[in-house]
Amino acid sequence: MKTAVIYWSGTGNTEAMAKAVAEGANAELFEVSAFNGNVTDYEAVAFGCPAMGAEVLEEDVFEPFFASVEHLLQGKKTLLFGSYGWGDGEWMREWEKRAKSAGAVLVGGQGLMVNEMPSDEDLENCRAIGKKLTE
Repeated sequence: MKTAVIYWSGTGNTEAMAKAVAEGANAELFEVSAFNGNVTDYEAVAFGCPAMGAEVLEEDVFEPFFASVEHLLQGKKTLLFGSYGWGDGEWMREWEKRAKSAGAVLVGGQGLMVNEMPSDEDLENCRAIGKKLTE
């Protein structure tokens, strides 16, 4: 299954998650600003972005990108993931609602969140859900 993992990371925490998801899914890995493809070319796609500011997606690069592709997620197996350092996951809940409203089929029914730096166990969970993305 042709799969892409597209992410933004400020501290490296979400990047580590992205690498593990890509490994589990045997997927192509892209930092969001380097992605020049089309999400419609992929059967499954994972998006990674940490919580920023008042629990929102990164606003300068990732948010505009996601807004430009979310309408293409109808019926597509999709995984949302990211790290956070505060709050209770509001950014992920809002992101999940957007993806579901666009018709995305969320793997596991919800996004994957990790507090701060992912542990070895967290990275193993990322690999496992990456594998589920392609099943």
